[in-house]
Amino acid sequence: MDKQLKDFLKTIKLNESMLSMLFGIVTVILIGVLVFRMYQTNKPAITSEAQQTTEPSPTAAGMVGSVPVTVTDNQAYPASLPETYTVKAGDDLWHIAQNAYGSGYNYVDIAKENGLQHPGVITAGQVLKLPKVAVKLVGAVKLAAVETPTATNSITGDSYTVAKGDSLWSISVRAYADGYKWVEVAKANNLSNPNVINAGQVLKLPR
Repeated sequence: MDKQLKDFLKTIKLNESMLSMLFGIVTVILIGVLVFRMYQTNKPAITSEAQQTTEPSPTAAGMVGSVPVTVTDNQAYPASLPETYTVKAGDDLWHIAQNAYGSGYNYVDIAKENGLQHPGVITAGQVLKLPKVAVKLVGAVKLAAVETPTATNSITGDSYTVAKGDSLWSISVRAYADGYKWVEVAKANNLSNPNVINAGQVLKLPR
């Protein structure tokens, strides 16, 4: 009987030790949570002025196709992109992207944003979200050539002598106010590689 009583008392003492340890751990965790919440509560708010100072500002403006763009960190972004687009009869993602971003290649961004597993299948009345992403420029369409024609740099004749740094895109912007006309210029001059033109080369400009 005495042995059983002693064993029982030992068990109680052991349990008390374990309970004390668990209580200590819980107390430490609760204190940590309270400190974290106090820090979050007193964390200085980010004002709109602070956000403005950290956002990169546009360094240039111009057109990609018929879409006005701004150039930030060497990438072009649509200047006024709507948040959504409602599909009309006869629409496809390529032309929707071309009208919204100036480049049909942005259809992949629209498809990804809307979780479209089959980008070729869209229906009239469907509302698509348009993500705020950079314009996808490929081939002869070079970002460095995104510009707006002015009275001083516009090309009015039916031929043009290539200057250093020119590209078919920049020449087309200055000659037609439409960079995508580079395709016609390349065709008129039988250019096998539209990305390669040389200073001093005379190009025909179809009118």
